[in-house]
Amino acid sequence: MAIRSRRRLRDTLTGYALLAPSLLGVVAFMAVPILVVVWLSVHKWDLIGEPSYVGAPQIASVLSDPGFLSSLGITALLVVLVVPAQIVLGLLLANLLTKGVRGTTVFRALVVIPWIAPPLALGVVWSWIFAPTGGLLSAIAGQRLEILVSPTWALPAAAFVVIWGNVGYTALFFIAGLLSIPKELVEAATVDGASSSQIFWRIKMPLLRPTFFFVSVTSVISVFNLFDQIYALTKGGPDGATEVLAYKIYQEAFETGNLGRAAVMAVVMMLILMAITLAQNLYFRSRTTYEFV
Repeated sequence: MAIRSRRRLRDTLTGYALLAPSLLGVVAFMAVPILVVVWLSVHKWDLIGEPSYVGAPQIASVLSDPGFLSSLGITALLVVLVVPAQIVLGLLLANLLTKGVRGTTVFRALVVIPWIAPPLALGVVWSWIFAPTGGLLSAIAGQRLEILVSPTWALPAAAFVVIWGNVGYTALFFIAGLLSIPKELVEAATVDGASSSQIFWRIKMPLLRPTFFFVSVTSVISVFNLFDQIYALTKGGPDGATEVLAYKIYQEAFETGNLGRAAVMAVVMMLILMAITLAQNLYFRSRTTYEFV
């Protein structure tokens, strides 16, 4: 019994020793920055002078700020525009690229290139494409197209760029999910007379629910943290039409010079993302199954 207890203690200590580097990384790069941001949210600091405690009035001021509420609404609208389209297009693309057609391996590599490319560089390229003067689209149309300078079309254009850049990422995970489905399962359903649509909806879709959960969570987080493309395309304009929350935080911290207000916005964004992730987890947990009818 004593030997077994010592062996169990040794195995436990070995496990914690192996986990220690990762735990230190989590503490150093996640827990500590979160605590610093929470601390800053009740202080006023301009990066030069000494931080001064201001407390709850600063939080109330941010939460009642029309500019902050507007950026929150724009971010929510961008989530609605981007996430569903990105998931649907990624699934369709993944379904096409798992048909076993010759050359699909090359196409799988090509579709992820926009995702692995620097977002800021892609934003600069698309800003030239959409430019009203000398832009590619204006040259093709033969007239001046004011897309990025239009309060109506700037946000949809930014959403299109985000979808174009991230759809390969979504497709990559759906490809992995589709390829993990046992071929014997699909072949047995085919032998039983199931059509392609029945196989897709009754077999593949239920087994892809864990993948749906992952891509939906990461896609929402990605849109909330969107900055590079917005900075390159519109810099939050025109008239604040594309001033998403991440860009608003950047403005508050580095242009206005008030890290305290920026920290409040960051904490609010973190709490919103936590709530959305929890809601998605509860939704998919009750529906994720490996049974089908």
